[in-house]
Order: sequence, then structure tokens, then C-alpha cells
Amino acid sequence: MGIAELAFYAFSMSTLIGGIFTVVARNPVHSVLWLILAFLSAAGLFVLLGAEFVAMLLIIVYVGAVAVLFLFVVMMLDVDFAELKAEMAKYLPLGLVIGVIVLMQLMFAFGVWDYSAGYEGRLAAEFGAGTNTGELGAILYDDYILIFQLAGLVLLVAMIGAIVLTLRHRVDVKRQDVIAQMMRDPAKAMELKDVKPGQGL
Repeated sequence: MGIAELAFYAFSMSTLIGGIFTVVARNPVHSVLWLILAFLSAAGLFVLLGAEFVAMLLIIVYVGAVAVLFLFVVMMLDVDFAELKAEMAKYLPLGLVIGVIVLMQLMFAFGVWDYSAGYEGRLAAEFGAGTNTGELGAILYDDYILIFQLAGLVLLVAMIGAIVLTLRHRVDVKRQDVIAQMMRDPAKAMELKDVKPGQGL
């Protein structure tokens, strides 16, 4: 057994352990940390498969953004875990029924699943002489540049819309006006008081 096989088994076991403890952990913060471990292990499996771009994407997007956002939200919210567990116990039978149905559907789907004819040639076919990341970048920025830019514009519009919807100007909240502070007259901004000894203002 070589180093690649040992790394595969190590990443596989850590992915499974991280996924299991994400579900069964009692503390939500620990669940998010186990989820981060599962993501990192899955990225290691992608590296072993030669898909380094997908591995880095998994680390940057899911670990660096989504999982850290989950961690901050869980740590900042004041959640009553006892009430949450009581609600979960109430819906546990329904969740088990739905889980069994989904498992049966997966068994039916994968029971008849098979490779299409000629898949060996497609797997062995070389797309280009460069690396996976280089070839993927060439496809994105050459053949699908318009779709790539349109997807970026859609995300930009969604971000601006979220900012506009959440931007509320409340009258009863004091806000800092930097321009007014810089343009103020020092003569009007300060007032000198002649305080006599033993006398307050």
C-alpha cells in the first residue's frame, strides 16, 4: 500500500467522521468545526483525484466563507438549546420517515445505475496539454466568457439589492457626519469657561 492509498483512506475516514459528528454533536459550534473538517478532507480527496481547482474552490468558498459564517452566526445568536432539542425531539418521527423514504429512493436509483457505453475512452481522453486549472480557466475565459461575466453581474445585482433592502435610515439613531465634523468652525465648536476655584460649572 502506497502513500496515495494511505492518504485516500485517511481523508475518507476523516470525511466520514466529520460528517457523522456534524450531525450528532450536541454543541452547534462543535458541529460547525466538524463540518469544516469534513470540507477539508473532501478537498484532500479532490486533490488525490487530480481536481485541484475544485479542491481549492471547496476550501475558499465553503471553508473560508460559508462555514466561517455559520460559526459566527451560531456564536453570536443567543439560542436556547434546551428548547431547540425539545422541538427536534417532537419532529424526530417525521424526520425518520422522510429519511427512510430518501434512502429507499437512493437505493432504487443506484440499483439500476450503470456506465454508458464507451466510458473508458472518454475517461482516458486528454483535453489539452495543460493542467486541470489551466484548461478550466481557458474554457471559462475563452469559450464561456460572456456567460461568466453575466453570472458575475447577476451576483453583483443580488449583492446591491441585499444592501439596499437592509439599508434603513432611522431617525432616532445618531450617525456620524464626517464632512460636517471636518468643515466645522473651531470658534463655534469650542466654548471656554472661566471656572473659579471651588466652583463647578
